[in-house]
Amino acid sequence: MNPSSDRVAPIMREEIVVGTHEVLNRGGWGNPDVLLVETGGGRVVVKDFSPRGRWVRRFLAPWLIAREEEAYRRLEGVAGIPRLLGRLDEDALVIEYRPGVLLSRSLSGRLPRSFLDELEETIEEMHGRGVVHLDLRHRSNILAGADGRPIVIDFASALRFDASTTWGRALVAIIGWVDHRALRKWRTRLG
Repeated sequence: MNPSSDRVAPIMREEIVVGTHEVLNRGGWGNPDVLLVETGGGRVVVKDFSPRGRWVRRFLAPWLIAREEEAYRRLEGVAGIPRLLGRLDEDALVIEYRPGVLLSRSLSGRLPRSFLDELEETIEEMHGRGVVHLDLRHRSNILAGADGRPIVIDFASALRFDASTTWGRALVAIIGWVDHRALRKWRTRLG
């Protein structure tokens, strides 16, 4: 059974062609295109593997989509994480769009004092649910939202562990240092 069968994406494949507002990232041979799509209900982000070759769509994409989908499901309700809206089809995920700007040194002194503490809280809540992002050092994976709060996106590289077990919690603690190191980087750069 498809784990996403209880979710229905808010758009249809045909709407991508006419509704694509912006290509946020053109994927390489094994990565999805990331599209900002205008729908009747507002903008959504679509991570779409359909332009990739048959081998990628048949073997790699289902695995990558399932991993990211599971991470978003575990993180549902975390304030700093966009909601998973569902699968468009077997080749694409649809995710809530949250406007924001990429983190950079130019934002130093312009963000609310609470920004980095809220980012730390988001990381702790992710880890509490057994998800380690692994790629928070990359500026495109953390946004400063329109409200000045952090938004963590792109869970394609994330690892998931069973946080209800001792081993799962231990692995999150051990591997989670990568996320904490990224937070230290942002504390230094954004001061």
